[in-house]
Amino acid sequence: MILVEIATLALDVRGEPVVILRPVEAGDSAQLLPIWIGVQEANAIMMAVERMTAERPMSYDLMVRLLEHSGSSVTRVAVTGLESGTFFAEITLQTHDGVQVVDARPSDSIALAARTGAPIYVAAAVLEEAGVSGVIED
Repeated sequence: MILVEIATLALDVRGEPVVILRPVEAGDSAQLLPIWIGVQEANAIMMAVERMTAERPMSYDLMVRLLEHSGSSVTRVAVTGLESGTFFAEITLQTHDGVQVVDARPSDSIALAARTGAPIYVAAAVLEEAGVSGVIED
C-alpha cells in the first residue's frame, strides 16, 4: 500500500468532478491517480479540505459523529482494487470489538478521511494500472 494525499479536485473536459491522489513520497514526476466522483462527493471533499462547515451536518459529518458516539474511529482508508473501470475501497475502523474493515466507494472513503484526518492509501497495483504521470503544482 502506498500512502497518498489529495493533490487536487478538478473538473475534466466534460465538467465531471475528479479527485486526484498523489503519493506522499512523490518526486518531481509522480504517478497521479485520478478518480472520477459525483458532484456531492466532490463538494464534501472540498469542504473538508478547505475546512469549511455547513450550517447543518452533511452526511459525512453525521458519519463522523456516529463513529465518535459509538467510541469508534477511522484508522485508515484504502483504494484496494480496480475492476472493469470501477475502483474499490475499504475503511478501517477501530471499534470496541477491535479492528473492523468496511467495503466502501473511494469517494466516500476519501470524504471521510478528509474529515477525520485518517491516512489514505492506494494499492500499488491500482496505482500502476490507473496512475498517470504528471506534476501538480501546490
